[in-house]
Amino acid sequence: MSSTRTGKSCVIVVENLPVPADRRVWQQALALRRAGLDVSVICPATPDHPALHEIRDGVEIHRHPLPLRARGRWGFLLEYSSALFHQLRLLFRIRRRRGVDVIQACNPPDLIFLAALPFLALGARFIFDQHDLCPELYEAKFGRRGLIYWLLRIAERLTYACAHEVITANDTFRDIALSRGGVAPERVTAVYSYPDRNFPSGGPAPRKRKKFVLGYLGVIGDQDGVDGLVRAVFHLVHVRHCRDFRALVIGDGPALASVRALAQAMNVEDMITFTGFLCGETLAAHLETFDIGLIPDPPNPCNDKMSMNKVFEYCALGIPVVAFPLTETRRLLGAAGVYALGANPGNLADAALALMRDEALRAERAEAARRRSLAFDWSREARKYVGVYGKCLGLPEAQAFEDRRAAPDVAMPDARAP
Repeated sequence: MSSTRTGKSCVIVVENLPVPADRRVWQQALALRRAGLDVSVICPATPDHPALHEIRDGVEIHRHPLPLRARGRWGFLLEYSSALFHQLRLLFRIRRRRGVDVIQACNPPDLIFLAALPFLALGARFIFDQHDLCPELYEAKFGRRGLIYWLLRIAERLTYACAHEVITANDTFRDIALSRGGVAPERVTAVYSYPDRNFPSGGPAPRKRKKFVLGYLGVIGDQDGVDGLVRAVFHLVHVRHCRDFRALVIGDGPALASVRALAQAMNVEDMITFTGFLCGETLAAHLETFDIGLIPDPPNPCNDKMSMNKVFEYCALGIPVVAFPLTETRRLLGAAGVYALGANPGNLADAALALMRDEALRAERAEAARRRSLAFDWSREARKYVGVYGKCLGLPEAQAFEDRRAAPDVAMPDARAP
């Protein structure tokens, strides 16, 4: 840990998840704190993280209420309007107390630049951390483009234009920032959301038991395919007549209530356990039960370009992974994945069943996942990430990142899936 403070203050603004539940944002905040910056995070409050203000590991967290967890278009308008009001209010509060040198906006939505504009006029720097492609996300949720899609394209372009630096979640997003965003290459840095060394790793110990555990870890939104996971469970139980398993869903989100209702309507609620968000030792204990990691995100133009955090987390656990054959998912997983042969939940279920029935295949893909995880090293990404702040603030490299406990460089394995 760095003991030297830079005297610089940065604020990370994230709207769709609180910290520390948002692993990417929390790891970023800790990396900046190690680098000597005063770090504040503005995020929503949730039932799992209700405190409106707290300090964790030296990071000051400001949470704000939201009127609802939106799903429809008008609901999103209300949610985002409320969030912008609170973000602006809290940015002024932080500026009065400790100043604001850098504002980092984490989408979705691509509207946080509006809250940042007054501070940019006062000399603050602005970093856009692009977690999602919001126009494609809208298309995936509502099945069409239309006026709102193009308004989102405009909001994305304005966010790019306001940003002094752009951070993207993968190289595909970086290419989009360069092409449709018109951002200069030297201003765009891809930073992958690899887990840090505190994430449980090594995989579950071999054990004999009656039932397999099909695990899911992540957000439960309309675009995340957890409804498809429920349908896959239905396919296993009622079509393939397999009950030698249970599904464990770790996470929360606006679609949780609807997927619970779907499980009940399809008469598979006894096969699925929904835990909500977990952390610490409780999370680790649940993850250790996973035999197979599920990535049910369905094929669409958004998911095809996404680097799913679940890929990195399942590989860190050393477990085989079942997913749809999405372009970015296949590139990252390679031979650690077993891919559905079609685009419907039944295909995902059949891929999981193939793993459950073949012990040798499970062992082979688990070892491939473990090897894959060696390339997913957050410390290298953290150096790139904090280097972006160094550029924004004009800090020398030695000051911009003082935590040198990086693992040796490990090349990305061959990404071609069999």
